[in-house]
Amino acid sequence: MVPPAEFRSYYGRPIVKAPVWRHDIAAYLFTGGLAAGSALLAAGGQATGRPALRRAGRLSALGALGASTYFLVNDLGRPERFHHMLRVAKPTSPMSMGTWVLTAFGAAAGAAAAAEAAPLLPARGVLGLARRLLPPVGTAGGYGAAAVAPALATYTAVLLADTATPSWHAAYPELPFVFAGSALASGAGVGLIAAPCAQAGPARRLAVIGAALELYGAHRVETTKGILSEPYAQGRAGRLLRAGRALTALGVAGGVLGHRSRVVSALSGLSLLGASVLTRFGIFEGGVASARDPKYTVVPQRARLDGRSP
Repeated sequence: MVPPAEFRSYYGRPIVKAPVWRHDIAAYLFTGGLAAGSALLAAGGQATGRPALRRAGRLSALGALGASTYFLVNDLGRPERFHHMLRVAKPTSPMSMGTWVLTAFGAAAGAAAAAEAAPLLPARGVLGLARRLLPPVGTAGGYGAAAVAPALATYTAVLLADTATPSWHAAYPELPFVFAGSALASGAGVGLIAAPCAQAGPARRLAVIGAALELYGAHRVETTKGILSEPYAQGRAGRLLRAGRALTALGVAGGVLGHRSRVVSALSGLSLLGASVLTRFGIFEGGVASARDPKYTVVPQRARLDGRSP
């Protein structure tokens, strides 16, 4: 009997070059989604007259955006590279479009967060004028950030799927669902932690919607891609994604069932934030693992060739 074939590349090298991104980019995936989800949470709080929810969302969106900028610039190595990407707008490049989305979101989210300082300013003089002008500017900025938030939450999914990394590329239809759901769930987590129970209703609903999108997308990624689903179910990526699913379920259950308890709501919010971190790192690790093993390039290619054979 001929032994099963071992998938090896020339001189033992991977066929597809693994991503050069470090874990700064995995953290960037999380903080970008958190910023987007928080902006949507803040807009909901603004629209429904829930000041605690609005305040928490605006400040969290700005803080997460600052962290995203740090992680991105740190991975680029030279800060001026971010500035250089703003010289052009290339619609066919997810990185170029993402840079502009991040910039537009930052301006809107910054204005919204600055408006939260209005009550601290004196009522008279130049600062009194600023006190009167900041709230309407913050409202416009908050709704503007919410309008850009869906693009911010999902462009990184397009960025990963646009690479040659096998398991990322194969999951291009589902990754936006995973990332959008994870962003909504993390934003809901902020609301459950920071807002009193009486104002946290929109956060609980956001958690349910986000969890449904995330779990649907993750299930499709892990079960419908044939051999390219393996990297998401095995090794470090598999452990991270399974833990993320468990924390998502706990967070949603606690947020819905424990809606009268401030402590349970806060713990549920922490669970949702932790789940979002684990999901983003799990997706990142799964793609890197698929690039390092030649079989995830060879087997799908052979299957496609066999499918075209007469």
